[in-house]
Amino acid sequence: MSRTRLRGFSRSDTTRAEAFSDGVLAIAVTLLALGLADPPHRQGGLGRALLAQWPSYLGYLASFGYVSVIWLNHHQAFVRVRVMDRGLHAANLLLLFTTAALSFPTAVLADALQAEPAGSDARVAVALYAGLAAAMCLSWVAFYHQLARRPELLNPDVERAYVRHGRVRSWAGALAYGAAGLLGVLVTPLSAVAVFLVLPVFYFLTTEGLPAGRPPERHPRSGARQGGAPPTARDRT
Repeated sequence: MSRTRLRGFSRSDTTRAEAFSDGVLAIAVTLLALGLADPPHRQGGLGRALLAQWPSYLGYLASFGYVSVIWLNHHQAFVRVRVMDRGLHAANLLLLFTTAALSFPTAVLADALQAEPAGSDARVAVALYAGLAAAMCLSWVAFYHQLARRPELLNPDVERAYVRHGRVRSWAGALAYGAAGLLGVLVTPLSAVAVFLVLPVFYFLTTEGLPAGRPPERHPRSGARQGGAPPTARDRT
């Protein structure tokens, strides 16, 4: 029996990419939790020592929220992706590369804030965190750019505005994290941390796309309105 000879990079389904991505994201969250430790303290001073490491709690909250919405948006993306090509694999690996590194600037930021919340080290730390977070958003830009170039990678019934909304959200995040880094360097590091805490909420609320201008969903084949109701006379005109 003859075998078909494969030429070049073959497209594949999303199963392995999703499994690998879920594993990397799970490890990224675990690494964040490892930054929370029992602080050194004297007898009777545990409460004070726990309160003193408040920057670690803020860093964990900001980064856990960020990785969580990445996982959620990643899942929503792969519900719509039908097959993978080399460019989409590369964009996905870039996203995982930046996500896996998030525990590093989180730990640096927590240590710097704990030492001196308004000091020069804290300003450098917020710039480092903002830079990596912005790079993560730009990896999403690359992901959606590949989907825009290769729409055949998507399921045929994907919302028309999905890729466009994804690109807008990704650019908005990159600009917002960059602005937060500048704010933290020029004004106060804690103002940047406040932005780091708020931005994951924005991404959570817009997981299904930006709300403005979305038309009512229709069945991809029959054109019937959602819920199975037959088209009205106005629908047929």
